[in-house]
Amino acid sequence: MLGKYLWKLRQVLKEIWVRVLAYGAVAVLAAMVSPRLAPYVPQNLRFEPGDGAVEQVLQIIASSMLAVTTFSLSIAVQAYSAAATSATPRATALLQQDTTTQNVLSTFLGAFLFSLMGIIGLEAGLYGDDGKFVLFVSTILVVGAIILALLRWITHLINFGRMSDTLARVEQATTDALLARLDDPFLGATPRRGAIPPEARALYPEQVGYVQHIDIAGLQKLADSLELQIWVAETPGSFVHPDMPLMYVSGPRLEDDQEADLRHGLTIGAERSFDQDPRFGLVVLSEIASRALSPAVNDPGTAIDVISRQARVLSLWSPKDPEVPPSPRIHMPPIAGEDLIDDAFHALARDGAAFVEVQIRLHQALNALAATNPEEFSQPAEALAALAMTRATGAGMCDEDLSRLHRHARLARRE
Repeated sequence: MLGKYLWKLRQVLKEIWVRVLAYGAVAVLAAMVSPRLAPYVPQNLRFEPGDGAVEQVLQIIASSMLAVTTFSLSIAVQAYSAAATSATPRATALLQQDTTTQNVLSTFLGAFLFSLMGIIGLEAGLYGDDGKFVLFVSTILVVGAIILALLRWITHLINFGRMSDTLARVEQATTDALLARLDDPFLGATPRRGAIPPEARALYPEQVGYVQHIDIAGLQKLADSLELQIWVAETPGSFVHPDMPLMYVSGPRLEDDQEADLRHGLTIGAERSFDQDPRFGLVVLSEIASRALSPAVNDPGTAIDVISRQARVLSLWSPKDPEVPPSPRIHMPPIAGEDLIDDAFHALARDGAAFVEVQIRLHQALNALAATNPEEFSQPAEALAALAMTRATGAGMCDEDLSRLHRHARLARRE
């Protein structure tokens, strides 16, 4: 199951502690290696730093960087909290994976560790005159890195964590996941269009949670070795429990350890992930719009913005069956257009029923999707448009607004 472990490695590399640890290790290594580099510096480039010059600069860095790191971390945490409050808690994971924030915090902490190790080395007498020169040059480079990090941080904080920034991040993550599925709609498996054979045996999960990742290549290797045909019942993003079939298997009887190996091909976790699950991004955008339409917030403009973003993302969806799937023994169900429409707009049709401006934009988006991709979206878009009109009629909208809504809906269909 190499694919599963590579996926887990990518998830770990997104964590901030990995980058902080790497920067810190480089900083400590630079301070320790400086004395050993002294003999390699050309004589004509050397100069003798003033008495205590290196130590004074290192003292300034050490005393300031720890405070700057702590303050910057508190700003980042406040941005995460603001995004969770104004948008949705599901969006904070994208802010926590922001590379600019991680690089800046890592630079500050790395500079603190570098100065600390440099001061210790100077007090211990580890640096001669040549070593002090190399340490001085290294310190100048660290100061330059700190200045660049501060400039990036100041520029980044202008928008970091704001509603527009959060929406853009969620839209980009959803678009990336959708385009990845377009490149490989069945994750390398064979499209499953018909019913599962009645002789196939169900295999159940041993825990409750969401399917986060499916290692199709690993399952194919197991299916080849055991001479099996496997029908995956639940795609990434599905909620599963021990009474829900995870997959169906046709072929020889399996031992308990072989069934465990098959279950190991699907990663189940407590939360949904953006990677193999483009529907999750649509749900997160929908949650942001629903919160904006709540009486406490009353921000229909954000809901209209979300509808436009949802339509822009879904307009990219045009999956095609692979001609020769790399994993012919694994059968995967498609992502249905009905599910995408439901994830993106159903909650908006309910929570925005009393807002005529939201309903107008919703009908425009649904009709645009039905016109650009009728095979995938025509039927579910028409069904949701009818439901949205029924909800708007029952939400107490005045007759003038209802007439305006009907007129815009007809114009959108005509266009």
